[in-house]
Amino acid sequence: MALQPVRRQSVPEDVFDQIVAEVLSGDMQPGEALPSERRLAEILGVSRPAVREAIKRLTEAGLVDVRQGESTTVRDFRRHAGLDLLPRLLIRAGEVDVSVVRSILETRLHNGPKIAELAARRRPEVAALLDTSVDALAAEDDPVERQRHALTFWDHVVDGADSIAFRLMYNTLRATYEPALPALAAMMSAEVGRPDAYRAVANAIRDGDSTTAERAARELLEPATVALLNALDEMESAP
Repeated sequence: MALQPVRRQSVPEDVFDQIVAEVLSGDMQPGEALPSERRLAEILGVSRPAVREAIKRLTEAGLVDVRQGESTTVRDFRRHAGLDLLPRLLIRAGEVDVSVVRSILETRLHNGPKIAELAARRRPEVAALLDTSVDALAAEDDPVERQRHALTFWDHVVDGADSIAFRLMYNTLRATYEPALPALAAMMSAEVGRPDAYRAVANAIRDGDSTTAERAARELLEPATVALLNALDEMESAP
């Protein structure tokens, strides 16, 4: 176990972060028992209440199982954790996990058209906000800021879909994606450089045409998504 004495000001958070890193890296396997509360406090150089609070957070995150009178055991995060772990999974030990990037791209391509379809059926009035976002996108030259305008556009589309599940999913995906905007600027330039394609989605939503909205969203998202997926495949196959 590679746990280290805690030095940060937020002690329970540091304890939580260290154990999460151990679980996600596989150094702590599902079914493995954590050291006792007393032993963890000794290893980390913190108080037992700090360890107790961290364990509570780990339990809420679905990463460990605490049973009265028994040891605390690691759970399989793939089966029990939520989307809030996605940012931690994307970058681990300073490295981007290509498999996580791929899953985010696949989710984006699958969900985007459906969200546009729902917005056209449920709240076509969001089209006015979409127009504003497209105007800002068309007037912007900076590739990173263009991506931000595109995210705002999709934020309004998600509002129009009126689905709490899609909203929470989008929030997590956006929080995961935003730190990588500069790195993705070149690959995303073709997509965010097509304001007319965004306008087509907005117009279909305004018209309440769910079929056209779904198709327009797919035509907007698919080229860049496929290009990024192909680039990931090349990265993985490179010697």
